[in-house]
Amino acid sequence: MNIPHPKKERTFIMIKPDGVQRSLIGEIIKRFERTGLKLVALKMFIADEKRLWTHYDKDDAWYELKGDSTIKNRQAAGMSVEKTALEYGKDIVRALVKFMSCGPVVAMVWEGNEAVGIVKKIVGATEPLSSDVGTLRGDLTLDSYSLSNIDGRAVRNLVHCSDKPEEAVREMNIWFKGEDVINYNHVQDEILYDVNLDGILE
Repeated sequence: MNIPHPKKERTFIMIKPDGVQRSLIGEIIKRFERTGLKLVALKMFIADEKRLWTHYDKDDAWYELKGDSTIKNRQAAGMSVEKTALEYGKDIVRALVKFMSCGPVVAMVWEGNEAVGIVKKIVGATEPLSSDVGTLRGDLTLDSYSLSNIDGRAVRNLVHCSDKPEEAVREMNIWFKGEDVINYNHVQDEILYDVNLDGILE
């Protein structure tokens, strides 16, 4: 198997319906562009439920773990526990699918050295409340797990991004065809990656 050059690492990003509805598409894209990452695919569409379930591909162990946490949170808040941990865990993905299919999303593929890690740093922690200042989620929204749990909905955190390079490949293949992703040279690649920097002076 050919291992791509580090500068060719790709990651998947989806601006969620809250990001689209709040007119933050340009601001979000700008944050990634400023790092030097290269946009190689972009499209806007309504996400269908079947592909969303494939995208949020979780196993029973994940559902049980998240469901146990939900049960503990409900008990701590004095709320009744009416379901198994497995069902509470599945409710998390059900809420995500409902949210992600409620309106337009913008899917993108970005390329560059350590693209997955760079994007995760810019996006911030999953919960906006605990995201650092300077991140998209920390700067541009104010949702929290406690509020979303009370309302019985998915947390609204503007952007989905891949956690690992192999996950990025899986997610890109769900939402993009091979020909949708464009291979091209960008003029900024010279200053970012040229080893000798011998193409600057005349």
